[in-house]
Amino acid sequence: MTQNLAMPIRPEHRWLYPIDWPEISRIVRFKRAGGRCERCRRPHGRHVVQLAGTDGTWWDVEIAAWRDGRGRPLRRQPAFVPLDAIRLTRRPVYLATAHLNHDPTFSGPRWRNLAALCPRCHMIHDAPEHRRRRWWNAFRRRALGDLFTGRYD
Repeated sequence: MTQNLAMPIRPEHRWLYPIDWPEISRIVRFKRAGGRCERCRRPHGRHVVQLAGTDGTWWDVEIAAWRDGRGRPLRRQPAFVPLDAIRLTRRPVYLATAHLNHDPTFSGPRWRNLAALCPRCHMIHDAPEHRRRRWWNAFRRRALGDLFTGRYD
């Protein structure tokens, strides 16, 4: 299992993070979370088998059972799964350390504001913040366009 992979930080945002961010991220992802997503339990560095057409149902090799999108074993394991319903992730799952309040300047006491999340859970967690930022950027562009050109872009 590769543990030295870190999420790249854009140069313009680098100053928001503490100087020891790579070490903090490694501790959260591999010591605290044990190399698994803290929401759905997907393992770091492995391809995951998923059921097509479901809300994140995936096969956990370690317990030999299907888990739902929240990481809980299914109450009723399917007796038969056709091959055309199985999908393999294109890339291995790589955990990222997410700020739960979307503020990279605050990690909280004992890093309680941080969570090790797989890409799927990270995107689900960040979706409302992405929508808010998209609205704000569009609002700002329209305001600047109106102020300087009289146009809306």
